[in-house]
Amino acid sequence: MKKAEATRLNILHKAFELIYEKGYQTTSVDDIIATTQVTKGAFYYHFKSKDDMGLAIINDILKPTFTNSFVKPLQKEKNPLDSIYTLMYNLLMNNEFLKVEFGCPASNFTQEMTPWHANFSKVLDELTNEWIETMIAIIEKGKKSEFINKSVNAKQVTMFIMSGYWGIRNFGKLENNKNAYLPYLKELKNYLNTLK
Repeated sequence: MKKAEATRLNILHKAFELIYEKGYQTTSVDDIIATTQVTKGAFYYHFKSKDDMGLAIINDILKPTFTNSFVKPLQKEKNPLDSIYTLMYNLLMNNEFLKVEFGCPASNFTQEMTPWHANFSKVLDELTNEWIETMIAIIEKGKKSEFINKSVNAKQVTMFIMSGYWGIRNFGKLENNKNAYLPYLKELKNYLNTLK
C-alpha cells in the first residue's frame, strides 16, 4: 500500500472511531486532525470537505463491514429462520465492531445526516437496501424450501425485524448494557417460530 493510501485509510479509521463515539455533527475537522495527527493540508489533500470524508467512511469502511457482518452471515445456514436469529444474536451479543454504548453506526449516520444531506441518504440507502434485499431473498427461498409458511410477506417480515434491531440498539445505547438486547432476542425467536 502506498503512503498516501495508508494515510487516507488511517484518517478514515480514526475519524470513524471518533464519529462513532461523539456523533458526526459534533466532530469537527480539527478534532479529526488532532486524532489522526495529520496536517490540515494532508486532510484536505485526501478529502474536499468533512462531508466528503463522511461519505468515504460509509463507502470504504461501513459498506464492506456491513456486507461481511450483516449480509454474508444470512446466506450461511440452510434454514433462513435460523440464519436470521443467529445473525441478530451475533450482531447484538458478539460483534466486536459494534459497541453497545454507541449503537449502530449506520443508524447513527441515518438519524444525524439523511434529513439534511441527499448524498448521505443515497449511500446509506444503498447500504441498507443490500441488507433488506438479502433478507427478503432468503425468506423467499425459505418459503420455496418449506422452512417458512408460503403466506408470509417477506418484505413486511424483513422491515419488522430490521426495525426491531435498530430500535433495540438504541435501548442498548441508553442502558450501556447488552442485557437490554435479551428481551428483543427472546421475542424475535418467538416471532420467527410463528413464520413456520
